[in-house]
Amino acid sequence: MRLRGTSQSGVRLYNERLLLSLIRSHGQLPKAEIAKLTGLSAQTVSVIVRQLEAEGLVLKGKTQKGKVGQPLQPFSLNPNGAFSVGLKVGRRSSNLMLAGLDGKVQSSINQPYRFPHPEEVLAFARKGFEGILSSLPGPSRKRIAGLGVAAPFELWKWEEETGAPRDVMDAWKDFDLGGAIEELSPWPTLMCNDATAACAAELFYGHGEQFRNFAYIYVGYFVGGGVVINGSLYQGLKGNAGAIGSLPVPTESGGSEQLIRSASLYLLENDLRHAGLDSTMPWYPGGDWIAAEYTVGKWTERAAKGLAVAASSLASILDCEAVIIDGAMPEFVCEKLVEQVKLEMKGVNLDGISPFEIVKGKIGFDARALGAASLPIFANFLIDRDVLFKETAAAD
Repeated sequence: MRLRGTSQSGVRLYNERLLLSLIRSHGQLPKAEIAKLTGLSAQTVSVIVRQLEAEGLVLKGKTQKGKVGQPLQPFSLNPNGAFSVGLKVGRRSSNLMLAGLDGKVQSSINQPYRFPHPEEVLAFARKGFEGILSSLPGPSRKRIAGLGVAAPFELWKWEEETGAPRDVMDAWKDFDLGGAIEELSPWPTLMCNDATAACAAELFYGHGEQFRNFAYIYVGYFVGGGVVINGSLYQGLKGNAGAIGSLPVPTESGGSEQLIRSASLYLLENDLRHAGLDSTMPWYPGGDWIAAEYTVGKWTERAAKGLAVAASSLASILDCEAVIIDGAMPEFVCEKLVEQVKLEMKGVNLDGISPFEIVKGKIGFDARALGAASLPIFANFLIDRDVLFKETAAAD
């Protein structure tokens, strides 16, 4: 496989990425439709598609008959045409996954821990990288485009909330996670804030085709988020846009607190511990949330109050179509949380704010790792999705 690189002309590279992006967006497309959408000539599209097929990046589908004109043969992305690796480093668990060119997760491993230590995270990554390489045949290993790493930018902060020993948190202060992972990784490495990565996953593989402007809230150990403007992920000056955990929300006593202290999973962890239940349950993908239904329900009610206020604040600033809420929890728990937020919204004064939707995210527990895995795919094969909405012809 020939990775997109500087050896190609700028126009050819752009058009190849454009075709791959359109096919990804639509699921499958015949060459005639591609030519219509891009403004490229039928001959140019045929040449590019033939090259992409030869490289194993697209697959030819079954011929569609019974329509006016010549039979159409659609093309789709080859899931095994390229791979990417995503690593999520969190405060209670790390997650490593292998994703295909189509963004589908092909394998995933999760490592919960009480407190993260740099050496423990590196050991998990090293073993995971070796496992991924050994699981793929030789030719497929060469198709891994890169590694994306999603992690909180300041893992050592919030010592009181995490309950971690000071020496463990201090170990992260001067630790260069990106540099250390890059030394271990056999692939090019890209870094991203974990909540921003989750937002990227929602944009590329979730509701991004439905909404071009949305605020995104991800409920993890600490609540965080992201911002999408005009179909593009907005990361801000220092890559920390959408850090909504710091938003002030009212308390029942009439004061205020940051959203992080009303809608984070560390609060549920504490509630489970006080109730004599398994406090590690939230950090396992297969955790038994039903067994803690009452405690989870009380946490949901509290979290929804803060999230409703935060959603209205985000909508007033961004004038967005939707506020999407997702989290590291089972789908049925997230559904209940979103429904509770909608109920709480009825008590929020929305005068002067344009109407917007409250929507449940589509990715869930894997959002941060999948968002990380998407970075190498988009860096090597695709273009900014905003170009798909521009009615300008591509260069021929």
